[in-house]
Amino acid sequence: MGQLVESGGGSVQAGGSLRLSCIMSTDILSAYWVAWFRQAPGKEREGVAGISIRGTSTSYADSVKGRFTISRDNAKNVVYLQMDSLKIEDTGKYYCAAGRPRGAEVLLTRESFTYWGQGTQVTVSS
Repeated sequence: MGQLVESGGGSVQAGGSLRLSCIMSTDILSAYWVAWFRQAPGKEREGVAGISIRGTSTSYADSVKGRFTISRDNAKNVVYLQMDSLKIEDTGKYYCAAGRPRGAEVLLTRESFTYWGQGTQVTVSS
């Protein structure tokens, strides 16, 4: 238990798209809220998007609303982050995390998450 593995990062031009994947064990996927975070050099790690256990509830940072979509496929043990209309400021290392936030105000707060992946780099250029 506890292993999350991200993939799908890469380099893309502004306006382009990428889809990140996070594969995890069944016991995590079935019991935890899953979120994507990102961290740019010299900046704090910030929550980007989160999804509930059954996928019926999602949460997004204002900076990505309307451009990013989080989804999960429980049959494949994977959570996706579809990123469209990418901007240069979306550049960073993206991490998948699993946890049990205890309120709506902490759905994308780093301290709410227990399990973390190693991250995948996303670079957006002009």
